[in-house]
Amino acid sequence: MENTDKKLETKRIGIFIGITFLITYAYCFGVIYPVIHLGSTNPKIVALVTLLKAALMFFPAVGVLLTRLITKEGFQDAWLHPHLKGNVKTYLLAYFGPGILIVLGIGIYFLVFPSRFDPGFGYMKTALAAVGNGVEMEETALFTLMIVQTLTGFLLGPVLNFITCFGEEWGWRGYLLPKMAKKLPAIPMLLINGIIWGLWHAPVIAIGHNYGVGYPGFPFVGIVAMCGFCIVTGIFLSYVSMKAQSCIPAVLGHGAINSLSGLGIFFMADAGNPFLGPAPIGIIGGIPFIITAVVLLVFYFRKRQA
Repeated sequence: MENTDKKLETKRIGIFIGITFLITYAYCFGVIYPVIHLGSTNPKIVALVTLLKAALMFFPAVGVLLTRLITKEGFQDAWLHPHLKGNVKTYLLAYFGPGILIVLGIGIYFLVFPSRFDPGFGYMKTALAAVGNGVEMEETALFTLMIVQTLTGFLLGPVLNFITCFGEEWGWRGYLLPKMAKKLPAIPMLLINGIIWGLWHAPVIAIGHNYGVGYPGFPFVGIVAMCGFCIVTGIFLSYVSMKAQSCIPAVLGHGAINSLSGLGIFFMADAGNPFLGPAPIGIIGGIPFIITAVVLLVFYFRKRQA
């Protein structure tokens, strides 16, 4: 009976991954790519592509729904109950932890690359002027914008991004994670889960999402870098999910990451190199997430594995 259950869980994992990747890649190649070719420099096309990419975040949830219906699994134990009782600290960590790590990463980045730091918002002035018909924003206005964005990101970001991030997290942390945890030791499970999550992003990385285009090894280096980012952030999101036995903390944590990842760009002197930082997708900007992931692997997941 136990072997039968394990085979069924393996089948469900395969169906979920297959459906999610199929609809994602088909949507990217059949919808997003053709729209980009209509005019990648046209502001209206760029805005449309941004919306189309945002819609991708719902596809893992669609994969969960279809898999549960196809395999007649039902929706019991769907990791949707928040389990707030006894998990307040976990929720606070999920809500505020990513923002703190992102700010620390920004600080580390500018300590390593002090020449990149511009308190006068140089790069932001240039970038905003480029989309605003050459009109530069004053430093006071940019400072106010930065403060508003920071406070909004920390206090409201996880909530404002809840719906879109739920679309991803119900798939990766609410469905795939608990099923993989039944079959694999903790550390291999987390590595594989992160790689799967990273490869799911491959089609949008190939059109310049996060890392741009034209860099050496494009787009494969970007896809590998995204897998690394997904592994380390996925360990944090998996931790808060497993502590609460719910995907909801991961949804909040993912929302916090999405809200605050671009904060460091305010202080850049130029466009910089996204593979380095200051955003957490870069190896320098991502150092606090990397350290957190290692600590969790050593002090939490290794014990769980034993």
